[in-house]
Amino acid sequence: QRMVEAGMTGIRMNLSHGPLSAHKDWLDIIHAVGIPQLLIDLQGPELRLGTLPIPIPIKTGDDILLGQDGLPVPQVVVSSAKPGDQISIDDSAILLEVKKASSSVLLCRVLRGGTLHSRKSLAILGVYPDTPVLTQEDLMNLDLAGQFGVTHILQPFVRGQEDIRALRQALDQRGLGRIQIMAKIENRQGLDHLEEIISAADQLCIARGDLGNSMPLWELPGVQKDIARRCVAAGRDFCLVTQLLWSMGHRPVPTRAEVCDIYNGVQDGASSLMLTGETAAGQYPVRAMEYLVKTAHEAEKGL
Repeated sequence: QRMVEAGMTGIRMNLSHGPLSAHKDWLDIIHAVGIPQLLIDLQGPELRLGTLPIPIPIKTGDDILLGQDGLPVPQVVVSSAKPGDQISIDDSAILLEVKKASSSVLLCRVLRGGTLHSRKSLAILGVYPDTPVLTQEDLMNLDLAGQFGVTHILQPFVRGQEDIRALRQALDQRGLGRIQIMAKIENRQGLDHLEEIISAADQLCIARGDLGNSMPLWELPGVQKDIARRCVAAGRDFCLVTQLLWSMGHRPVPTRAEVCDIYNGVQDGASSLMLTGETAAGQYPVRAMEYLVKTAHEAEKGL
């Protein structure tokens, strides 16, 4: 309720962490406090670490196993990775390099250590495994989307217009054509087919977490601005997301760079801004929302 009063207009549920059917209590709260927009983030072709019994610390230089008798990862990761490939976990907070690969397990060296947590994002840098547009879990969640009041769907790792057409067909089959599709640009494939994605989607989402894994980070700002320019030119709304106020997960005041980032994003034409960990698990969710909204409004004055 306090975040709504601070200016929050929508909330995103990441269904990689559990289905809609398991979150009726959350959905009741969302509707009770009057949040007008409910966004669900599908699993799609996204890859994630499996469920761990407890968080696991790993050190730089350690060797670890992925797959059979090791850390739980999708089989497509094991079958797609080759020696020399680098594997990013949690938006590259942890980085591994494959030393040996078999049909059932990967032996990896830890290049950048940290603490592993369940269900964190996973990517083989520069490698795009053949994964389905919609998983069986996605289809089950779409079956419930209407009765739970979903207004927008975030489609992860969109590779081209065919991915969007597949989702739109699934929505139409369920009588949910009114739901807006927000195509997440998260990898080189999406960038390579950006024009057709802009034409096919209702909105775009510049998802800087995984997008930053697909290129050197110093290239990301220019890519973000290019996507923004092309969306504005086409009259297509876009959302900006990832680490807008990341430091506020643990600090009550953002960095100067973070508020400048928000300001510039609005000035570049962003129609919406999304906080993630800052409000999902951070210590100062209401303060983070206040800084987001006030900075965005300040940027609007200069438009």
